[in-house]
Amino acid sequence: MQSDKASKEKTTLHPRNKNRERYDLAALIKVMPELADHVKPNKYGDDSVDFSSPAAVKLLNTALLKHYYGVENWVFPDSNLTPPIPGRADYIHYIADLLIEANFGRMPAAEKITVLDIGTGASCIYPILGVMEYGFNFVAADIDADSLTTAEKIITSNPRLTDKIELRQQENPAHIFNELLYDTEQVDITMCNPPFHASAADAAKGTQRKVSSLSGKRVKTPELNFAGAGNELVYPGGEHAFIHKMIAESKLFANQCFWFTTLVSKQSNLKGIYKALDEIKATRVKTIPMGTGNKSTRIVAWSLLTPEQQKAWRESRWK
Repeated sequence: MQSDKASKEKTTLHPRNKNRERYDLAALIKVMPELADHVKPNKYGDDSVDFSSPAAVKLLNTALLKHYYGVENWVFPDSNLTPPIPGRADYIHYIADLLIEANFGRMPAAEKITVLDIGTGASCIYPILGVMEYGFNFVAADIDADSLTTAEKIITSNPRLTDKIELRQQENPAHIFNELLYDTEQVDITMCNPPFHASAADAAKGTQRKVSSLSGKRVKTPELNFAGAGNELVYPGGEHAFIHKMIAESKLFANQCFWFTTLVSKQSNLKGIYKALDEIKATRVKTIPMGTGNKSTRIVAWSLLTPEQQKAWRESRWK
């Protein structure tokens, strides 16, 4: 197994990320006037959004998507997770880098790339960014039918997204790739932001810490500042169990995907992940550090294709 495990974390956004600099609040308020009601001076005297407010966070990210990506209609229930656009865009840029690297420094033609997004959610954010930034095709999967219905409304109300994103329900929550991918179907790369918490109680504690940190006050019953429905945040066994399930199932689809990838929030999970990838005989493992603000995370990517199979993949799909 060839390994490219990173030795240290970075805290800067990807060089192609549109939000590497401070938010242009004037420009964002121009496209989303309601955001102005949630902007106030921070402790340094600079205008800032109230990140402890779910309404403010949702307006900010809606404005970012509209101003920088041309997405005019992005409407989903307040109970669903509001994804922070800069961090989500970073994941898209890094999977693009993986495809470029696998193709000897050249991006394969966008119309030939299919990305599988596991747990796309009501916001459908990764497919939206992947289409707008690179023109990739997506299979966007989720176990929740209501989330897929909302995602469909977003897609159909934004013409650039139609015919680029196929929504697919995973009807068996015990599986990830099983019963989702067709027998002979091929996807070039997968992506996933796994549920982080092992239980609702763990999720509530995490929210309390986050909101108390953002507001500077101890809050007994905080409201999720990025919201989030249960299945978006919670999986029995948490991130560790979800990723290990994903790794085990990836072996069954070894010849149907070039790169499997997932976000890994807890650094303490990496040792077990690497061991699991050794056990399924991954031919390539790559760890990509990412960071937004004070939060550090990383992408773990793996391939199960031999060099000969990788060559055949490039010649059959990317030329």
